[in-house]
Amino acid sequence: MVRQMTQAGATVLILVAVLYAGAAAAHGKVSLEEDSCVRRIGDSMVHLSAYQPQFEPSAQYCTEIPKGGDTHLVVDLVDQALRDMPVGMRIVRGMNETEDETVSFIRPSVHPDGVIRGETNLDQGLYTVIITADGLPPMRYQYPLRVQMINYANVFRTAVLPLIGLLLLTLLAYKLMKSKRMQAWRASRRS
Repeated sequence: MVRQMTQAGATVLILVAVLYAGAAAAHGKVSLEEDSCVRRIGDSMVHLSAYQPQFEPSAQYCTEIPKGGDTHLVVDLVDQALRDMPVGMRIVRGMNETEDETVSFIRPSVHPDGVIRGETNLDQGLYTVIITADGLPPMRYQYPLRVQMINYANVFRTAVLPLIGLLLLTLLAYKLMKSKRMQAWRASRRS
């Protein structure tokens, strides 16, 4: 029985370690090439950050904005070539820019410091941030925004590890309760 318990415990530890290591690798500091807030066209890259200092002063968001309200959008023009051409930003409500309402617009202009700053008030729903660069060829970057909406994929990913751990512990407890030694021990206590 001790051997079975040791094997089951080792299996649980290995499984938890593998799943935990995979989850840890998916977060934290990542390179620009792996950052989901970066859009690339050829060698040109832009990076979007959204802030809501009235709710969480130090939090930075990308495409999932937790609450509706005043939102500061900051676009970093990573490549020097983008800093030398007119670049503008438009935020539209919805996912189709031709049919949906423009919420905010920053006219194309040259940004030698490489930063475009904008502020807008976003209500709950879907939005699209469109960044256009008037170069040769013209470039266009898009970011879908989800404001104050539940992302069920993230909820599922967050709940999987504790659920697997609970299921494994339940299985281990069941195996322990059904083991012959446990049944013999219970029978000896009854007599």
